Amino acid sequence: MSISSYDGRALINGKRVEALGGQTFDCLSPVDGRRLTTVARCGQADVDAAVAAARAAFEDKRWCGLAPAARKRVMIKFADQLLAHAEELALMETLDMGKPIKYARAVDVNSAANCLRWYGEAVDKIYDEIAPTASSALALIQREPMGVVGVIVPWNYPMIMAAWKIAPALAAGNSVVLKPSEKSPLTALRLAELALEAGIPPGVFNVVPGYGPEAGSPLALHMDVDCIGFTGSTRVGKQIHVMAGQSNLKRAWTELGGKSPNIVFADCPDLDKAVEAAVGSIFFNQGESCNAPSRLFVEASIQDQFLEKALALAPQYLPANPLNPDTIMGAIVDKTQMETVLRYVESGKSEGASLLYGGEQALSETGGCYVQPTIFAGVNPSMTICREEIFGPVLSVLSFTDAAEVVRLANASVYGLQAAVWTRDINKAHGVARALKAGTVHVNQYDEDDITVPFGGFKQSGVGRDKSLHAFDKYTELKTTWIRIDSPV
Repeated sequence: MSISSYDGRALINGKRVEALGGQTFDCLSPVDGRRLTTVARCGQADVDAAVAAARAAFEDKRWCGLAPAARKRVMIKFADQLLAHAEELALMETLDMGKPIKYARAVDVNSAANCLRWYGEAVDKIYDEIAPTASSALALIQREPMGVVGVIVPWNYPMIMAAWKIAPALAAGNSVVLKPSEKSPLTALRLAELALEAGIPPGVFNVVPGYGPEAGSPLALHMDVDCIGFTGSTRVGKQIHVMAGQSNLKRAWTELGGKSPNIVFADCPDLDKAVEAAVGSIFFNQGESCNAPSRLFVEASIQDQFLEKALALAPQYLPANPLNPDTIMGAIVDKTQMETVLRYVESGKSEGASLLYGGEQALSETGGCYVQPTIFAGVNPSMTICREEIFGPVLSVLSFTDAAEVVRLANASVYGLQAAVWTRDINKAHGVARALKAGTVHVNQYDEDDITVPFGGFKQSGVGRDKSLHAFDKYTELKTTWIRIDSPV
C-alpha cells in the first residue's frame, strides 16, 4: 500500500464513507511534515449514524448472539490479520505518529495482535455464577454485554490503546464505535477493515475520525451509547465523566495522565540496570507515555554517580529518522506537542532547575518534529516540570535521604498511575511499594508488562482497568435471575 492510497474515510456499518458534512482534515506526518492523506472530519451526524449501526447490529444479535467459542474464532482471525499486515501497519503508525519503525513493528503491532488473541481465547473460559442462597431459591448471576460501547483513544499508542478497549468489548459481544485521535487516525481505520475481513459483521465495529469537540463529545453525550472507554488527558477525562452524567449516566471508564515516580535507593542491587531503565523508559516513545517515569528520585549519597551514568547514556537517544531501523527515538507527534514540550523545558530553566542535557529542538531541517532527550537536576516538587504531565522526553531528577521522605514526595501528586522502587532490601521494597499510591509498583525494574495484569491508576490517573480479565468488568453488566423453588420432596 502506497502512502497516496491511505484511505482516511470513516468506516460505518461495514463501509468506507465520507463525513456527511463533507469536511476533511489533513493528516500530516511528524517525520518530515508531508501530508499523508485527507481524513473524514466526522461530526454529530456521523456519530449518530455509527451509533445507529452499532445499535442495530447489537439488537439483531448478529455478533452478540454468537456462541462465545464462535466469537473467539473470529477474534483470533482478527489478530492473525494484524500480523499478516504487520509491515503495512507499522509503516502507517510510524508515518502517522512518529515512533521508530522498529518499535512500531516489534511492540505496537505485536502487542495489539496479542491483545485481540488473548481476549478471544478468554471469552469462552469465563463462567457465570450461582449464588449460595437457601435451598428454596436458585440465584443465577450472569454477565451480559452492555450494548453499544464508545471508545476514544489517544495518539501515542494508536493500535495498542484501541486494542486494549475494543478487544474485551468485542469479545464480550458488544458493538463498538471508535473515535481515534485526530493526530493519528490511520491505523484505527485500517483495523476496522481488517476486522471485517476476519468476519466481524458490519455495524459491529465502526470508526469515526475527527476532533474531540466535534466527534468525541457527541459520542460521550450520546443517549444510545451504553458505555464510554477513554484514554487521554486528565482534563478531558473529567469532561468525559461530566458528559456521561449529563446524558444517560452511561458507564465511563477513563485511563488518564501520570507523573510516575521512579525511586532509586543507595542499596540498589544493580545501578547500571537502574540507570538504563530510568533513561530508557522516559525516552521510549519520545516520552509520550502516560506511565513514563518522569520524576526520578535518587538517594543523595549516589546521585552524582547516577547522573554521571545517565548523562553518558543520553546521547544514544538523540532523535533520528524513525524509518531507520536503528533509530530508538523518533519524532514528537506534531508541531503543537513539540512546542508544548519546549515550553515546559523553558519553564524548568526559568524556575531554577539545572538543565544537564538536551532541551532543544532537533532536526528542524527535516520539516519534522523532534526534541532532544532532556535531563534536569536540582528539581524541587513545586516546579512545573515536576507537577505537570509533559508527555515528552523530559526527565526531572530529585534527591532524598530516607524512605519516609521519598514516599511523601512521590505521593505528592494528583496522579497515581505507576511507580518503581530499586532496593536490595526486601522489607524496604514491600514497605515502600505498599505506601505508594499507584496502580502498579515495579520493583528493581520499570515497565515490564503482560496482558494478564491490569493497567490503570489511582487518584486523577483515572478509574477502571485495561488489560487482564478485569477489563471484562467494564464492558459487561451483571444480571441476577432469582428463581423460587418449592420443593415437592
